[in-house]
Amino acid sequence: MGRIETAIMKDWEFTLLEPQDPYFQPVQLPHDWAIYAPINTNMKQGAAQGFRDRWGIGWYRKKLMIPAVTEGHVYQLQFEGVYENSTVWVNGVEVGGHKYGYSRFTLDITGVIHEGENLILVKVDNTSFPADRWYSGAGIYRTVKLLELHRNHLKPEEIQVKYAVQGSSASVSIATGTFSLVKAVISDGDIRLTGESENGVIHLEIPDVKRWSPDQPYLYQVELSLYEGNEIVDTYSLRVGVREIEMVPDKGMFINGIPVKIKGLCIHQDASCLGIAVTSEIWRDRLVKFKEIGCNAIRTAHHIFAPEILDICDEIGLLVYEEPFDKWVGGLYRRYFETEWQYDLECMVKRDRNHVCIFMWGVGNEVENQGQESMLQILRMLKSHLLTLDDTRPVSYAMNPHFKYESNADLSKVKDIQQFVDEVSDTEIYNLEHRIERIKRIADIVDVISCNYQEQWYPAIHEAIPDKLILGTETYQYFRGHPDQMQNFSEDVPWMDVEKHDYVIGGMLWTGIDYLGESMGYPAKGWAGSLFWTNSERKPLSYLYESYWSEKPMVYMAVLDYSLTDEGVKEHWDAPRYASHWSFPQFNKTVIPYMIATNCEEATVELNGKLIHVKKPFEFPNRMITGYLPYLPGTVVVKGLIGGQEVCRYTLKTAAPAVKLEFDAEEISVDRKDVVHKLFTVRAKDAEGIPVFRESAKVTFQVSGPAEIAGVDNGDLCSSEPYDRSWMHLYHGQVSTVLRFTGEAGRVVLTAEAEGMYAARMIICME
Repeated sequence: MGRIETAIMKDWEFTLLEPQDPYFQPVQLPHDWAIYAPINTNMKQGAAQGFRDRWGIGWYRKKLMIPAVTEGHVYQLQFEGVYENSTVWVNGVEVGGHKYGYSRFTLDITGVIHEGENLILVKVDNTSFPADRWYSGAGIYRTVKLLELHRNHLKPEEIQVKYAVQGSSASVSIATGTFSLVKAVISDGDIRLTGESENGVIHLEIPDVKRWSPDQPYLYQVELSLYEGNEIVDTYSLRVGVREIEMVPDKGMFINGIPVKIKGLCIHQDASCLGIAVTSEIWRDRLVKFKEIGCNAIRTAHHIFAPEILDICDEIGLLVYEEPFDKWVGGLYRRYFETEWQYDLECMVKRDRNHVCIFMWGVGNEVENQGQESMLQILRMLKSHLLTLDDTRPVSYAMNPHFKYESNADLSKVKDIQQFVDEVSDTEIYNLEHRIERIKRIADIVDVISCNYQEQWYPAIHEAIPDKLILGTETYQYFRGHPDQMQNFSEDVPWMDVEKHDYVIGGMLWTGIDYLGESMGYPAKGWAGSLFWTNSERKPLSYLYESYWSEKPMVYMAVLDYSLTDEGVKEHWDAPRYASHWSFPQFNKTVIPYMIATNCEEATVELNGKLIHVKKPFEFPNRMITGYLPYLPGTVVVKGLIGGQEVCRYTLKTAAPAVKLEFDAEEISVDRKDVVHKLFTVRAKDAEGIPVFRESAKVTFQVSGPAEIAGVDNGDLCSSEPYDRSWMHLYHGQVSTVLRFTGEAGRVVLTAEAEGMYAARMIICME
């Protein structure tokens, strides 16, 4: 018998009071108790945590039925993530726990379980200060599994797949983590290769190997079988890809011999109304949207993400820069670093090193005392240990743009570590030569120079350190700094620096999608300087990046609308208030600035049939066409031309009052085995079907069938409307709901109603 892995996600109970019978209430995992906590503008670390009153101790319990306990078998509980400071008891016996909220931990419960009903009790302590400097959530928010294994079993974290490509074939070696006999099968539908271990390693040769890349994410299935005599006692499956990545000084990054630029987005792990309790299908939808605009990489900032996200990136072709923690001896992690850094670093690397999507490891982000000897010692230590776990990828560290001369600050007394790192003080280094000297100290250790917001210094960095490539691990979306200062509000979009220099391998925008926490001040509950709103609706700047990143012909138009409310974006991460609509009832022929994003050779504009001549994209420094149009109600048509022929178009029309709501589709089919949550968006439209951007009516959702409403979201981080309701107001004419499906087959009917409008209805067939 092989391993039995059972996800135990249903029929849990939870309380924030004492762990006694009257207080427990039923919940399903994943669960984030903080997302539905009341808004508290005076709470400790409120801006960082989205003003949700998350502080406290939560208790979870579950009655687990085990039909039989087999002698000679091992039983384990595996938690993918508990935020944080968890302690676990089984049948009244403490079996372990973990401190850091983002690491997998596995507990042996063999000696404490019995046949029949067993009681799991989990304490989650979120009282330690500080929490993360972004919304961290609280609770058992990732997958929990019960593992039943033979006493002699494979350990996935000890399995490592390596390969070397030679011409059209690839030599694959699989370290099995055991000297017992292990047989392997590699298949892809066209081939089936077998091999067995010798001294703990399996060697295989793949002829005519199909290489993985972001454009062609080809994967092989590997199945390992562990033998005891002639009997198979354990099996373990994983998917692997074969690809070559080469970093060539002065020339860039090459994947399978082809130059590739990192077209990247940084992300946090929360998803609006679900908090951090996000199932994989929600992230799949988000990541697919990233791919659709030409994105080919993500940075999982600044901690270990759920493994399901990496599975998706392997499958759809997204490169990943992964890092285990943010600060080291400051911030939240200072209370863990001395005793936990090795476990947490090993957790990330051992768990994820077989994911082909990971192209680079990071070992920290914007840490304290950057470039000083105390910091460099830790950097050397982390990189050195990481290389004992995986020596197949570059290792880097994401540098803050602030450097300071040596000081004797007591970091244990620093309440806001990011402010300490960022703040301009009498120790700040302004001299570029001195700054470069500090960067060189770091570059001597890392394999790639990873810069946050330092595009203006790329040429100087490269001149001083020509043997190392540069990656923009965080970049602004629109503005760029000046060589004499970090921020300057010039319209030199930072992506231009990536295109300009071969030695710059890419840039990763901060951020891809809005997230909770790290607010710039109430009423904002989170960070809004991104390409997508929290409910996955695209912002205008996402089209500019699509014009940079995508080869599929596209054209898009938006106009400046400073009547829109402030979203609370931090100034240099902001962008002009463009919006894609043509409804200005307050104007009469007033000229309105516009932008056009296109990857075509040229574009044309027609206002109510009248041609407006515009310059070609290459005549603008950022290839973003700008100009003015007089406001005349009607229709604006923008066409993209290649070789003088129209290949795409985009249309804006003046909307009449909203009379109906519409979902993006009337009926869809869903595989009930693959989906727990799914997001649906409804839009206000006029009688002709034109979206009514300015409509803000209250929308109420109802659902029937094997599903329930898990939450609502309209993307407005400044709204204080609760997520855990069936209603919310439209924002920019749209609002979304997330449904939680029960896993049963059947017909789900979702309706959306608003006063004075025809209701919308959608059918979801659960098959």
